[in-house]
Amino acid sequence: MNVNAADKGTGKSSKITITNNKGRLSKEDIEKLVKEAEEFKAEDDVMRKKIDAKNGLENYTYSVRNSLKDEKLADKFEAEEKAKVEAAVDE
Repeated sequence: MNVNAADKGTGKSSKITITNNKGRLSKEDIEKLVKEAEEFKAEDDVMRKKIDAKNGLENYTYSVRNSLKDEKLADKFEAEEKAKVEAAVDE
């Protein structure tokens, strides 16, 4: 069986050949695993999107928090506004 593998971080990809040696999975077992992987692909994509969204929200809240602490921007916020934003960020 030939498959392509790619590292999303570095963008490096490679072709891999999987051979069936003695004592290894049978062809049917391998096909079953591939079929199961395809079945769960949609669930994996949904989970990846949720994780990406969560990470994006966390990055945004950290940038907002850092903006509030930035001395150059400190005089741009009123105390009440700053308190509201800090409470929202903490939540």
